[in-house]
Amino acid sequence: MAAIEASKSSTPLLKDELDIVIPTIRNLDFLEMWRPFFQPYHLIIVQDGDPSKKINVPEGFDYELYNRNDINKILGPKASCISFKDSACRCFGYMVSKKKYIFTIDDDCFVAKDPTGKEINALEQHIKNLLSPSTPFFFNTLYDPYRDGADFVRGYPFSLREGVPTAVSHGLWLNIPDYDAPTQLVKPRERNTRYVDAVMTIPKGTLFPMCGMNLGFNRELIGPAMYFGLMGDGQPIGRYDDMWAGWCTKVICDHMGLGIKTGLPYIWHSKASNPFVNLKKEYKGIYWQEELIPFFQSVTLPKDCTTVQKCYLELAKQVKAKLGKVDEYFNKLADAMVTWIEAWDELNPSTVLANGSTK
Repeated sequence: MAAIEASKSSTPLLKDELDIVIPTIRNLDFLEMWRPFFQPYHLIIVQDGDPSKKINVPEGFDYELYNRNDINKILGPKASCISFKDSACRCFGYMVSKKKYIFTIDDDCFVAKDPTGKEINALEQHIKNLLSPSTPFFFNTLYDPYRDGADFVRGYPFSLREGVPTAVSHGLWLNIPDYDAPTQLVKPRERNTRYVDAVMTIPKGTLFPMCGMNLGFNRELIGPAMYFGLMGDGQPIGRYDDMWAGWCTKVICDHMGLGIKTGLPYIWHSKASNPFVNLKKEYKGIYWQEELIPFFQSVTLPKDCTTVQKCYLELAKQVKAKLGKVDEYFNKLADAMVTWIEAWDELNPSTVLANGSTK
């Protein structure tokens, strides 16, 4: 917990160990409001759409920007696994990062305020979540026992109180909720005003809908599983990129004994996307997920899957075998999952240690 205490000093937490990944098609004026929190960190900007368009980034930020031409140049034929004209392209930023941690945020997410009116440093809360353990094997009714003012309740097994490493910190949103198109259509004016001051570990064996617009993760622990799939241009589905990554990641975290937290921090989601456009993107996914969820609920990974890469390749094999009959798209997606891992390993060669494990 010493690392968390460091937040009380003037040095930003994990300043040299974390990249902020932002997918965008527009000028990044929204960074001005995040300047007090983001400026000390390195940004990786993944420009979607027309690569000839110039994206303006406010002065004073340390960043690298990749457009489609850069992605094609770096990955060559393997660039086919990176989505085009969809925010799923953000996962290219995860691949080229060399840092231990990633925070990713959408460009329509602004700084939120807590009930006292204080601006929320979302990045700092994600870091706190990631640097403290998770408790996926036994639910604590006071939520995160490692937060100030909380602990394990009576009846919580002492043998489980050490917890497990936290791989993912999943944040939430005030204002525009992350609804699917049918819900948007029937509740067009609904806004989320409920600020719940809680962080909890998602229990082992429980899936969840992961939203990629306010997300932190430990890249060294789970990075290769954070593939946002094939979405957007030329694909029959959209808006399931983060869902797919979340389902794959949760299954692998459960297998590897890692934890995922959800709850704080909140961001202010400023802009509702068009529900009719969303419905067109989601239409097939709404049907398909009724078969996808049982697949992920029942999938098992063999014991010899001892790395995230091995787990992910095994998942790809099972996706092809069991979901290929749902639609040909899943055969294509399974192939892209394999390509993703090949590209990841090319850009992130492992160091084999003396004991045979990798670093």
